[in-house]
Formats: sequence, C-alpha cells, structure tokens
Amino acid sequence: MFKFIGATWKFFWQGVTSLRTFLFNFIFLLIVIVIITSVFTAPDKSIPNETALLVAPQGYLVDQRTYKPTPSEMLFGFNDRVAETPLLELTNTIRQAADDKRITALVFQLDQFVGGGLSKMEELGQAITHFKESGKPVYAFADNYSQQQYFLASYANKIYMNDMGNLLLTGFGMYRNYYQQLSDKLSLKFHVFRVGDYKDAVEPYMRNGMSDESREHNARWINELWQRYTNTIARNRDKPETLVSNYIGSLGTKPTLEAESLSSIALAAGLVDELGSRADINLALVELLGKEEDGENFKAVDYQRYRNATLSMPNNKAAIGLIVATGTIVDGHRDKGMIGGESLISLIKQAREDKSLKALVIRVNSGGGSAFASEMIRDEIVAAGDDNLPVYISMGSVAASGGYWIATPAKQIWATPATITGSIGVWGLLPNVSDSIERLGIHSDGVGTTALSDIYHIERPLSGKAKNLIQRGVNDVYSRFLTIVAEARESDPASVHEIAGGRVWTGEAAKSLGLVDNLGSLYDLFNTVASTENLDDYQITVIEKPLSASEEIMRVLMDEVSVRIQTSALSGPLQNLMLLKTLNENNAITGQLNSLMKLAQAFNVSIEAGEQPPTMAHCLECYAP
Repeated sequence: MFKFIGATWKFFWQGVTSLRTFLFNFIFLLIVIVIITSVFTAPDKSIPNETALLVAPQGYLVDQRTYKPTPSEMLFGFNDRVAETPLLELTNTIRQAADDKRITALVFQLDQFVGGGLSKMEELGQAITHFKESGKPVYAFADNYSQQQYFLASYANKIYMNDMGNLLLTGFGMYRNYYQQLSDKLSLKFHVFRVGDYKDAVEPYMRNGMSDESREHNARWINELWQRYTNTIARNRDKPETLVSNYIGSLGTKPTLEAESLSSIALAAGLVDELGSRADINLALVELLGKEEDGENFKAVDYQRYRNATLSMPNNKAAIGLIVATGTIVDGHRDKGMIGGESLISLIKQAREDKSLKALVIRVNSGGGSAFASEMIRDEIVAAGDDNLPVYISMGSVAASGGYWIATPAKQIWATPATITGSIGVWGLLPNVSDSIERLGIHSDGVGTTALSDIYHIERPLSGKAKNLIQRGVNDVYSRFLTIVAEARESDPASVHEIAGGRVWTGEAAKSLGLVDNLGSLYDLFNTVASTENLDDYQITVIEKPLSASEEIMRVLMDEVSVRIQTSALSGPLQNLMLLKTLNENNAITGQLNSLMKLAQAFNVSIEAGEQPPTMAHCLECYAP
C-alpha cells in the first residue's frame, strides 16, 4: 500500500517538475524570439530629405510614464492599457524638428489622442507655435474631434476632418456625487474636521449638494479656464472671441432631415478648413507634401522613428536635474503614479549627491495628500538649498494643497496660466458606524483607562473631547501651512489666510496674488534656470528610480510595440466620438475615485495600527480639466 502511494506521489511530482521546466523553457524561448525579432526587424532610422514629421500622440499627455508591467504585459504588450505620451519628449522633438532642414512640415493625426489637461496642451501648443515660427506649416487631421483633440488641432495652419465626422465642444464642468442622504439611510456618520470654508473636498460626506462657498470659488476658476480655452482657439484660428460660443449655440437647434450635417456646421463656423473621406484627406496632403516612393500615402517620417534617429548621447555639459512628482502624496515608498514621501526624498537626496547638477527642477502634478509627507518633502527641499543645490518648481496641470506645500521652499515657483493651484487648507475625515451596527443588533462595550481610549474605534460614538482633539490637530496643521507659505512668500499668516481657506486659483490668478513667481512652461523654466545659474550650455538629467535589468530589457522591447487605445465596437462616427470624449472626461472622475481609495486606505491602515489617521492637505476638485 505504502509502495503504491509512494510511486504515485513520485510520478505526480515528476509530472509537475516536467511541466514547470517546460513552462520556464517556453517563456525563455518566447523572450529570445521577441529579442531576435526586434533586432532583425528594427526599422530604418535614417531620415530622408524634404519630409514631414508625422505625430500621432497616444492616450494622455503625461510628465512621466507609469511603468510597472505585469508578466502578461511583458510578454504580449500593453494592449489593454490607455497609452501615455511623455510631454517633455514630444515638445523637445518638435522643437528639434523646427531647426532640422530635412523636416518640411508637421502633421498631427489626432484620432488616438485622449487629452492631458489644458495646462499640458498649452505647453505642447507652445512647441507647435515655435515650429510654425520657423516658417514651416502645421497640418492636423482626424475622423472626429473631441474638445481636447480640437484644442491641439487649433494650432495647425490647416485642419482636416472626415465629412462623416463631428466636432463636439461642450464646455468645462465639474460635478460630484453627494452622500448625506445615503449616509442617513444607512445610519453612517462621517466626522469631518477641516479649516477653510472653501476646503470642499469633504463636502460630499456633509451635504446633498454644493455649498455656496464651493460653488463660488469653483465657478470662478473653471470659467477662467474655459475663457482661456475659447480665447486660445479664436486667436489660433484668427476669428472673433465668440467663435466657440456661437458654434456651441448652433449645435442646440432642433435636428431635421433637411438640416446641415454636423461636419458642415463645423466647416461653416470656420473651425475646420476642409472635409473629406480618409482618402480625400490623404490626397490633399499628398498634393502639399508629396507622395511616399513606395506607396500612396503622403511623404512623412513617423515621430518615434525620427526621435530614435536624433537622440543624442549624454555629454559633459553642465546638467540641470529633473524630478517628476505626480499623484497623491502619501507616506512611505510608492511606485510612479503616486508621490511617496520617502520615495521623493530619496530622489532629492540622489540629486544632492550628484555634483554634476548645477540646479534641480521638480515638476509637480499633485492635488496634495498627506500633510506629514508634504512637510517631510518640503524639509528635504530646504536641505537641498542649504547644500547649494538651487531648487526650482514647475507646476503642471495641478499643484494644489499638499502639492503647493512642497513647492513653497523653491528658489522660484513657476506655473502655467492654466495650472490649478492654491487650495491652502486642511481636513480630516473619520467614518463612524456606531448607529449602523446598532440597527443590525450589534452593540459595542468595554472599558478604557481614559475618555479617549476608544477614539479610533469606529463602531463607537466619537466623544466631544475626541472631536476637539482631532479638530485641534487640524487647526495646528493649518496654522503651520499658513506660516510656511507666509515665510516663503515674504508675507504674514493673516494675509495668506485671506487668499487661503481652501480656495483654488488658476496659475494666472496665483501669479497676481503672489503665490507663484512666474508664468511659463517647463521649457521656459529650463531657459530661465540656465540664465540664472550662468549656464551657457546645459543638458537635462532626469532623476528617477532606476529600473531593474529585466525591466530595462522589457522597456526597450516594449518601445517597439505600437500601443493603441482599445475602443468599443460602437457604430457610427458620432458614437465613437462620444466614447472618446467620455474616456477623456472620466479621467477627472477616475482621478477623484483613485484618490478617495488611496486616502481611505491611508485612514484604514492608521486605524488598524492604532495610530492617528493622517491629516490631509488635499484637493479633490483639482482633477477637473
């Protein structure tokens, strides 16, 4: 009997071992095949003379790619992910092409572009304008145009659209769900602690609708951004400032069978220059740019091919360091996509130890997060300045609340006019389920040594003393925030409080209020840093957590993979456009949900560990366009 069991087990284990060996060998062989294929099918990197540069931005414009591939992604690519286009790489390449005599024009194909926020698109627009100023034309084409796609297209000298397409402009909006009635039905309480009537990140748990204060300050900045959007398009198209508003008004008329097509309305309004099928648009571009020798398409070199062919190796020029800080600020170490306090501190220390760096630029894209992590990062930036490494801040789409906190000690703070910043305020949130569990017949009881012993047991009512203690902690953090800003901006806490209280400002308004020093793009800041630090010539050194050997290999391989946004099989151009627009606008919703989940996780971890939940300097509404 035992011999039979032993023989069976031995046979089974040999089978498992053989299967494991086969799988590992299969994966290894697959990787080898991919590497060999990539080597032997590498595209020709030579750039022909007199050719256009074709740019087809994918997905979202980002300051830094988020790279953490799963095993399946490493083997089969990233086809189920929304793509990312690094902004700095794209703008630098376009500026280089402007001075390249081989490049005669710039062509944007925008069907796969999702968005990136007004601030980033303006920075890209600055590079496009520089290209046009070199005397070379810019063309844009797409089947349809969403609001963000069209903003980029407006920088072109000529805009083409499919005659069955649509140009959908709707305006900016910010809408949130409010949960007070639901909380009442579930007997669920949220104890809210905040400073600042305009710090409305916690309002969804307190109310069933937007407060007057929230409506006031959000309407101000969102209308400022919309005005900037419409004015930029009108200026780019050399049309009256009422161009966009008149067009949106024309879309609201009652449809009839005899009415003009949506594409014809856009053409008549002067928003696009020419309509046609894909073949017609290609033929029009062939007439302008010439034809490829081995095909029917217009003559152009792909952006990635051009970039790979023109990449230069690092040299011995003086260097300006660049650190990208993107996402919610949390304690500890985090991967790209979140700002871990310890992670960012490590990068700043790495920059301090690099003696080739003459200055450091930190690009901030964050609505804030943990006040403690923000202060630790700020303290490290102060230490860098004391160590004779000047630190400059470039605000991206958003640098608010904790994002502004970490910017305060910089030698100079730069924002774009469309940056969302400010939101100087503090809040804390503590859920309580004591009434909920009582309705289920569950009761909490016990003993403690003081009146505060049960303060972080969410199944027990929160006492008045506990509420006072937590609110005092929030008040202390807010007072510290005001003092930090006042000292950095050469003001006083009382004056800062007048423009704080959680109010959100655009970069343009923040400049007038003295919260930032200058308005401009990341490119503008680099030029200013070079001038201020007396650098006649310089190179940019990106400081980031190094990839492992296997990750670096896979990154190189994945650069050869064409990443495409997977779209639904909806029929008709209008439905496809609506899907793309929904993906675009839901980026704001996704950002809010992700932030809520991360903040909730931070609270839960603290409570389970018996620690005080973190006090947050965070701006949820700052994920709007």
